[in-house]
Amino acid sequence: MSQKLAFIGAGNIAQAIIGGLVQNGYNPADITAADLMQSQLDKLPAGVLSTTDNLTAVAGADVIVCCVKPNHMAALCQSLGPVLAGQSEKLIISVAAGITVSSINGWAGDQLAVVRCMPNTPALVKTGMTGLHANPYVSSEQKQTTEFLLSAVGDFLWFEQESALDAVTAVSGSGPAYYFLVMEAMIDAAQKLGLTAADAQRLVLQTALGAARMAVENSEPPAILRKNVTSPGGTTEAAIKQLLANGLPEAFEVAMTAARDRSVELSAS
Repeated sequence: MSQKLAFIGAGNIAQAIIGGLVQNGYNPADITAADLMQSQLDKLPAGVLSTTDNLTAVAGADVIVCCVKPNHMAALCQSLGPVLAGQSEKLIISVAAGITVSSINGWAGDQLAVVRCMPNTPALVKTGMTGLHANPYVSSEQKQTTEFLLSAVGDFLWFEQESALDAVTAVSGSGPAYYFLVMEAMIDAAQKLGLTAADAQRLVLQTALGAARMAVENSEPPAILRKNVTSPGGTTEAAIKQLLANGLPEAFEVAMTAARDRSVELSAS
């Protein structure tokens, strides 16, 4: 792939995608990033073009990746509209949370190809998970382009219904924080059992990494993996019984429903 890429906003997600692309061999001279903060542009890989002017970045670009905060999307898209008018071959990719495809088309142009993304923060270490939705103007080639870009920072899934991205937000978008909270709780509990903070953290983090890797590399679902390590009458069973009795599954359901509902509210505002 040798398309010209323009990143509007050079924050963490943009830096992660650009860094992943360059590391995978993409020509940095085919990438331009725009940001008002020079300090952000200074972090870009060598050879990547940079500017503080959005329109300069977009000029000649085949793909425009909007990595600005949601409250800046309307102004950005409205400024790009005249430049993109009649250029249906260009692709807009948005990572702005809660901003719908219809909103982007309304601001930038009705017949522009738009892909909405819901990434998560593990993209920063190239193990991200991104939910994707395309409007009807996105071609199969443009979908492949999107997949190429997002695969630089992890895995991805396409969803036909844009509303599914609200559930994606609740699962993978906010999900890293759930795991961090579980780690935090385990570290605190380990210290109450007499371990030092350093030892507790090392034990918990390596266990989390190992469990995740086992789940990813094993064909069995997590429920079976859990049962396989839960011996009747053993220590693990004693712990699991307490977690279930104290409503852990129900707590996750309530929490994720709240996240989904909040995502719906933000998309409608």
